[in-house]
Amino acid sequence: MNESNNSNNKLQITSGTIARTAILILALVNQVLTATGHSVINISDENINTLISTGFTIVSALIAWWKNNSFTQAAIMADEVMKEDKNASGTSD
Repeated sequence: MNESNNSNNKLQITSGTIARTAILILALVNQVLTATGHSVINISDENINTLISTGFTIVSALIAWWKNNSFTQAAIMADEVMKEDKNASGTSD
């Protein structure tokens, strides 16, 4: 094996990994503080409901608009041309 080639290909830590780790650490610190009678992160049930509802709304909106949404006749015709080009080149959707 060529080890010098492997050293040039550094793997990057994703932002999702960093965010999940930070949230986990924050949750663990909050849990320990709550268990010892301290409340650093004070979140009410109303705040949790609002955050969850807002999160679902944002995710739903992003999913609904992720794909190309063509409303005009010109856009619909362009979608058909794009499909034909993809089929001709052998690329799948």
